[in-house]
Amino acid sequence: MNMFLQKFPSKRFCVGLLCSALGATSYAQNPSQEEALPLPFEEVRIFAEALDNIRSSYVREIDDKTLLEYAIKGMLSGLDPHSAYLAGEEYDSLQENTQGQFGGLGIEIGEQDGYIKIISPIDDSPASRAGILPGDLIIELDGKPLREMPINDAINMMRGEIGTTIDIGIMREGVPEPLEFTLTRDVIAVASVRHRELEPGYEYLRISQFKVNTGTEVEDALAEIREATPDLKGLVLDLRNNPGGILQASVQVVDAFITEGKIVYTQGRDNEVQMEFFADALDPSGGVPLVVLINSGTASAAEIVSGALQDHGRAVIMGTRSFGKGSVQSVMPIAENRAIKLTTSLYFTPDGRSIQAQGIKPDIEVEEALVTRATGRAGYTEADLEGHLRNGNDLDDIVREPTVTAERVVLNDYQLQEALTLLRGLNILDSARNRKSNLSTRITDARAQ
Repeated sequence: MNMFLQKFPSKRFCVGLLCSALGATSYAQNPSQEEALPLPFEEVRIFAEALDNIRSSYVREIDDKTLLEYAIKGMLSGLDPHSAYLAGEEYDSLQENTQGQFGGLGIEIGEQDGYIKIISPIDDSPASRAGILPGDLIIELDGKPLREMPINDAINMMRGEIGTTIDIGIMREGVPEPLEFTLTRDVIAVASVRHRELEPGYEYLRISQFKVNTGTEVEDALAEIREATPDLKGLVLDLRNNPGGILQASVQVVDAFITEGKIVYTQGRDNEVQMEFFADALDPSGGVPLVVLINSGTASAAEIVSGALQDHGRAVIMGTRSFGKGSVQSVMPIAENRAIKLTTSLYFTPDGRSIQAQGIKPDIEVEEALVTRATGRAGYTEADLEGHLRNGNDLDDIVREPTVTAERVVLNDYQLQEALTLLRGLNILDSARNRKSNLSTRITDARAQ
C-alpha cells in the first residue's frame, strides 16, 4: 500500500446522536476547513434507531464504546478495500510494518468478492516458504470461514504469538479443490533491498517492499554494484510480488535512475495531499541499461516506480500486468493509540496515467514459466563431416559441451532469464553501433588526409 507518513490533525465533530440531536450540523474545529454540510436527517435518525435497538435487544450486552467502534469500522470498510480503523495492536502493527519488522505470516492482503485475497507474500516469510502465491484467496482460518469477514478481523486472526501455528484454507485459480496450509507465525524482518551478480557485467537488484529506508538502501546497493563492477553492462530491477509501502521511498528509488522531470503526482480533495515529486540531477545508476520485472503481485509504490521509469523511457518493463492499486492512504490519528487509514488521493505517472484498477502494462509481456532445455542426441555440424575443409583460423577442433544433467535442465526463473537475454542483446547492439561509428570516423579521417 502507499501511505503518507505525516500525521494529519484530528478533526472532531459534534454529532450528538445519542442525545437525539438529530438535526445537528457537524463542523470541523480546524478553521481552515470549509464548513461541513448538515448531516442528512433521515439517515441519522435510522442510524440512531438501529444503535438503540442493538443496545437494548442484542443477545448480550455490548457497551456503547464498542458499538461506536464497530460503526467506525463498518463505515471505513464500506469505502474501499484499503481504508480501515486502526486501534491498539492494529495501530502498532502498522508502525512496525513501515519500519520493516513485525510478527505474522508475511503476506500483503486485500479483499475480493467477500474473501481475503493475497496480493503477494513477503520474501523469506512463512507464507512464501510454504508456497502461498499472489492471487490466492483465503477462505478459512483455523477452520473458520472468512466469507464477508472484515479484513482487519482476518488480520487479527493471522497475527499471534511467535512460534504458534495457524491453518489456512486457500482457493487457487486452476486448482479445483481447496488447498490446506499450516503456517508458523514468525518475526517478519523485511530485508527490502538485496543484490547479486547474474553473470560478469550484469547485476540483479531486488526490492521486496518499500519501507522508510528503502531509497537509501537502493542508493547504497548501486554504489556497491558500481564499485564491484566498473564495467557494468546491465541491471535487472525485480519488483515482482512487491506489495508497495511508503510513497516517498518509491520516489527516492525512481530518482536514483533518472536525472530530471516529474516522478509522480497525487490528486485528492484535500489540498494537503496534492503533491508533486521531481528528480534531481544526480544519477547513482550511471545510466546503466535497465530491465524492470513486474507481475500481478507488483502493487502500489512498486507501480509508481515501474510506471515512472516506463514514462521516462529509462527502462524496459517486462513480465505481466501489475496489480493496479493507484491510491494513497493517509494515517490520521484520532485518539491515543487509535487512527484511521483513509484513502485520500490517487497517484498518477509522469505522463498523467492513473494506475487505479488498470495496472502497468509491460513493454514486453513474459509469463511465468519453467523452461526445459532440449537434450539427447547432439546435432551434427559441418565440422563433423569427414574431409571437411579447414577454415584457416585455427578453430578446427570444436570442443562439444557435455550432455546437460537433469539438475541443469530446468531454469527456475524464466522471466529473469528473459530479462538477462534482453540486456545482453541491448549491449551487443550498443557495441555494434559504437564499432560502426568508430569505423565511419576513421574513414572520414582517412579521406580528409
